[in-house]
Amino acid sequence: MDNLKSPRQTKHLSIGFMGMMLLGSLLAGCNNDNVNVTQTEQNKQNTSLPLTKTQNKSPADSASGDLMDEQPSTVYYEIFVRSFYDSDGDGIGDLRGVIEKLDYLNDGNPSTKDDLGVGGIWLMPIQPSPSYHGYDVTDYRSINPDYGTMEDMTMLIDEAHKRGIKVIMDLVVNHTSREHPWFKQSADSKLSSYRDWYVWAEDQNRDPSGTSAASGTNPWYEMNGAHYMAGFWDGMPDLNFDNAAVRKEMKDVGQYWLKLGIDGFRLDAAKHIFEDLITDKNKEVEAKNVAWWQEFRSSMNEINAEAYIVGEVWENSVTSVAPYLDKAFDSGFNFSLAESIISIVKNERDNNMAFTLERTNKLFHAKSEGEFVDAVFLTNHDQNRVMSQLDSNMDHAKMAASILLTLPGNPFIYYGEEIGMLGAKPDEQIREPMIWHKDGVKGKGQTTWEEPILNSGAHMASVESQLSEKNSLLAHYQEMLRWRNEIAALHDGNIQYYDTGNAQIVSYIRRTNSEEVLIVHNVSSEEQRIVLDREGEEHKYTEILKSTDQNTNINSNYLVISPYASVILK
Repeated sequence: MDNLKSPRQTKHLSIGFMGMMLLGSLLAGCNNDNVNVTQTEQNKQNTSLPLTKTQNKSPADSASGDLMDEQPSTVYYEIFVRSFYDSDGDGIGDLRGVIEKLDYLNDGNPSTKDDLGVGGIWLMPIQPSPSYHGYDVTDYRSINPDYGTMEDMTMLIDEAHKRGIKVIMDLVVNHTSREHPWFKQSADSKLSSYRDWYVWAEDQNRDPSGTSAASGTNPWYEMNGAHYMAGFWDGMPDLNFDNAAVRKEMKDVGQYWLKLGIDGFRLDAAKHIFEDLITDKNKEVEAKNVAWWQEFRSSMNEINAEAYIVGEVWENSVTSVAPYLDKAFDSGFNFSLAESIISIVKNERDNNMAFTLERTNKLFHAKSEGEFVDAVFLTNHDQNRVMSQLDSNMDHAKMAASILLTLPGNPFIYYGEEIGMLGAKPDEQIREPMIWHKDGVKGKGQTTWEEPILNSGAHMASVESQLSEKNSLLAHYQEMLRWRNEIAALHDGNIQYYDTGNAQIVSYIRRTNSEEVLIVHNVSSEEQRIVLDREGEEHKYTEILKSTDQNTNINSNYLVISPYASVILK
């Protein structure tokens, strides 16, 4: 349902004098690394912030004087292949299983309504690995035999592209597996040509002590009388990116997959390339990280300048993420926004999310020279699932989806999120098998590599049961994705804060150079009324384009919005 557009499409930009002044104030206000644009809940009690003169202009007016940044977007679906769909009956999900379920994700026909309607998939690690999760790779140019063959991968890419679905994959370059031949040779002898591919304390005259920036433990592990660096755990030794041979190899690996037809990468642990220890958290190390990723991006451009690159920079401080958007990444996952959305729906109260996001996007726009696209999400494979965080409250889960899928940027949906799967640490329990069949039936395609603990019995949600329920969470996701694909301002527009003075309402404007809509979410259990025709507004919203509840209406000068409802007005 989503055309296979370039993720780095040329945007319609206009940076006027006011935009440059805004940039200066943003940078001046964000010069402390510890600044988090998302304020704490206590500091957000006053939701009736005064509107500036630019906050309710028409698209044409805004384009002439303000920072205008359209964000052509794609909705991505994150897949843990092992848990998704089993094509050969061995209990393990595989690439052919993903192919079989592509029509569930997007059948390529915009007129149908029984698919999800995503425009891209993100495959968690698919290369050989001794671990179930795959984040410790033993061969960067092969497919995990549990998942299939390279021919299967090529077929998946081809079949996805036929349906307008992009395919990006996890690329884990910060570290390898301890079982990788490179590391084995590095550990065996100081004379090995691979010795300097890893970080050995004694070889570099370093003290094997300190605290890992990734795990919070001592990252040095002993082997053959020497200590190697492994920031996450001893099974994942860190590569030495001060070594030009390592950098060249990883650029070659990236190019290899782009030549195969992959549309881009999700880059794991992106900030830890040089940030190994807690004491490494400084501007100098950050600059080395960014320089490497700029080098990587430049190399990928030689094969496909339109490849989409999204980095995992797990930071809530926007000033820590922004440098990576300067000719390195197209997107950085917006972790602070994810926390903000979940906080809103749990507390049924706005926390100035749109105000914060508007400022953040303008900072990112300036840093990237207009090339960034936000990467918005609720949770991922490293976090407790959203339905567990929301205590299985269906109204709250639907509101979270409504907010996520009406925001600018590329939304990412974690597999099973659309049916309300549960998941809480340890990691295996947030990566449980996707539930396809109702009543716990282990039918065709059901993965059984691990027995579900949280998604079983009375707590079990399934695709089969929800496809037939018009008010299911899956149906809600399908509806919100249709809205996004149908309305250009939702698909491609920027964001502008819109203050209603009502703490139970989350509202914002989405606009392109040619279209403007107002998004209003009632995150509470009670009907709300807001004034539409306010003194001083230049743009009037008089028509309901979409609503999740038929009782929502415009009564005279008021929008009357039902509990837990979302509406789009023009």
